[in-house]
Amino acid sequence: MPDPLPQPHPHSVLSPLTLPGDRELVLRVMPLPADVNANGDIFGGWIMAQVDLAGAVLPSRIAKGRIATVAVNQFIFKQPVSLGDLLSFYARVTRIGNTSISVHVEVYAERNPANLHVVKVTEADLTYVAIDAQGQPRPVPR
Repeated sequence: MPDPLPQPHPHSVLSPLTLPGDRELVLRVMPLPADVNANGDIFGGWIMAQVDLAGAVLPSRIAKGRIATVAVNQFIFKQPVSLGDLLSFYARVTRIGNTSISVHVEVYAERNPANLHVVKVTEADLTYVAIDAQGQPRPVPR
């Protein structure tokens, strides 16, 4: 069964979405007119870059140092993103290996602030590797 969509929190202006406790809000951003593609939607590559930034937050904390993206294992665009959407990126760690950390990122768009509507627009699975100063894999601290 698919996860339920997050809903506005009834008493909070700063954190309008509530999700199950295994996910953490790691990034919020509003796309700008420069991020629009030829169809008038937000360019998919821009969203991918934001997902990579958001996905790196938890692995950076866990690795306690440099990390690098080594794989985008899955990337699904569920709905277009439009100008005026406020995007919230939620992440959860799905695996911690010897040198790598895998993360699932979900992106929700808040639309029409006067009559708030929230939709999941993107989700992705990414893998990061902890690296040393020379760019070589190193063990993830335990």
